[in-house]
Amino acid sequence: MLPKKLQYKLDKRQQENAFRQLGDSNMLVDFSSNDYLGFSKSESIFNQAYQYLIDNKYPQNGATGSRLLSGNHQLYHIVEQQISAFHNSETALIFNSGYNANLGFFSCVPQRNDIILYDEYCHASIRDGITMSNAKAYKFNHNDLNDVVDYLERSRVTSESNRDIYVVTESVFSMDGDSPDLITLSQISENFNANLVIDEAHAVGVFGEHGNGLISELQLEDSVFARIITFGKALGSHGAAVLCKQDLRDYLINFSRPFIYTTALPPHALATIQASYSELLNQILQNKTQLQQNISFFKSEIIRCNLQQLFIESNSAIHCCIISGNTMVKKIALALEQKGFDVKAILSPTVPKEKERLRFCLHSYNSSEEITKVLQLLATFV
Repeated sequence: MLPKKLQYKLDKRQQENAFRQLGDSNMLVDFSSNDYLGFSKSESIFNQAYQYLIDNKYPQNGATGSRLLSGNHQLYHIVEQQISAFHNSETALIFNSGYNANLGFFSCVPQRNDIILYDEYCHASIRDGITMSNAKAYKFNHNDLNDVVDYLERSRVTSESNRDIYVVTESVFSMDGDSPDLITLSQISENFNANLVIDEAHAVGVFGEHGNGLISELQLEDSVFARIITFGKALGSHGAAVLCKQDLRDYLINFSRPFIYTTALPPHALATIQASYSELLNQILQNKTQLQQNISFFKSEIIRCNLQQLFIESNSAIHCCIISGNTMVKKIALALEQKGFDVKAILSPTVPKEKERLRFCLHSYNSSEEITKVLQLLATFV
């Protein structure tokens, strides 16, 4: 039997109508996945990756060990160079997932007596990594730069303080789809001698001239201490990387436990990442342009359907409609599902109570007809 304390927590989830279950794949119209450019289903990427493995004689199913043991095959060097060049970074270090990268970074980089200031809406992987750190951590109000300055004023670094400060945020927030004022935040961090760390998971492929992220679009690469990017969103593959200077890469290789003690990605995962980046360069104008048109059209349809009071302002591929209460938001998500649309309900405690929401993820392959219909249906339910 399950221990009583664990059963109690499960029962409480049931009572709050917040019980999680694994769903099945479906043929519904996709407004829920992170596959913003449709790369996860790209036959071109699949064929490129397969052909590369055949041509370079990589008939391997697994990596055989961690990168520090037997798993650091030649493809890692090739792909990390490709990633660095694409994102205008001195170097890159690949991790097995975005969660793994954030856990690996934040658990080992900030040291005892250091201070971490992080946005209250930062992803769970960032918060979990911070929890494992020996640094002192404080959350600031969402996208509130005055709050950041107040904390920095109180924590101002002096030559005697023997501590570093890390300011942590996301360029696009996964549950709101909004963005902070990164230009001003970078200036604030520089003024206070703080290290700025940005998670770009939901910006890569969506922002930037070639889809290389919001930091690159704003030309802030030299102002950021580290960027965390993932390949499981717009790139349609798997894994993540930390973009940084060579000395930080060396430090992570030596001290990041999730990196050191994890079996490396197999060659076919890296070949897919490589092919996805090649496709990004080749197809980004077509795919990204269509995605941006869909984002603009979705926002105009929100206004036409008189739903703007329910939606959080966003210029990204993520748009959230606030519907308070787990029961109500699940009911409306089910009603949309029955009409053929896959829109996920985001429940508390994933988001704060009274901030439950429908999360619409837009893609280059969504049609204007699908966008119009799903919002017109939503308007009849709320």
